[in-house]
Amino acid sequence: MITKKNIESFIEKIPPSPKILNETLSLLNIGELVKAAKIAEQDLALKSYLKSIVNKPIYGFKNEVSDIGQIFGILGVSLAQQSVYNYMVTLLSPNKWALFKLNSTLFYELQANLSKRWEAILIHLNINDSNAYAAITLLPASIIVTEALFAQKKEEVALLRATKALDYNTILMRLCGMGLFDICEEIAKKWEMDNSVSAIVQAASGVKPSEDEEINTLGKWMHLLLFYKLSQPEFIKAGLNDFVDFQIEYVSDIYDDFASFMEIK
Repeated sequence: MITKKNIESFIEKIPPSPKILNETLSLLNIGELVKAAKIAEQDLALKSYLKSIVNKPIYGFKNEVSDIGQIFGILGVSLAQQSVYNYMVTLLSPNKWALFKLNSTLFYELQANLSKRWEAILIHLNINDSNAYAAITLLPASIIVTEALFAQKKEEVALLRATKALDYNTILMRLCGMGLFDICEEIAKKWEMDNSVSAIVQAASGVKPSEDEEINTLGKWMHLLLFYKLSQPEFIKAGLNDFVDFQIEYVSDIYDDFASFMEIK
């Protein structure tokens, strides 16, 4: 149904980050928010995306924010960088979703909510690392990958899920030996992201823990965050609630802290 060659072909089609995005990210990496905003202004699609994200209710602004310099100033270096990576992920998204019941608005909503929650988690953990911030951007990428690979095989995928109760990641692993988080790692390499980004995402799978204690802790929090968000009604309706198998034993040591932090009753 799906071969590793199909996946490699998909990854190969992923465009490298355009020059404007590269320059923007480079300036953000050294904390040059004003210069980064001036470069970002040249990409109208990026500008439109940033406006749509920062003006969502989760950011809490009463009046619309439209100036890129102001947006970057509000977000700060790490969140601005994360938002640019989020935009790069949207360049992979389909014009029309076939497998998941998503559209651009709902997908952007997911990105914005994951970003803000992840920022709060990193603050809670006293971690100020741009690579850790960037790692969350690859989780929505895994949703796009699943959509692209399975959209033309919906009946077969539905049959596998119905008869064996398998999540999408397990189906992909069984069919081609490469999982969603492996693909996210390949995307990270394509975009020349730091190796720690891939390590955090792999740890978030729940099946590939890291020997690095801090990375493994981040992976556990990310694993729980993914399930927390995808269990919300709008994403259950979209078909995302059975995205990856929940590894309860993997996260048992931090679950109470996570639940308390997220105010889960």
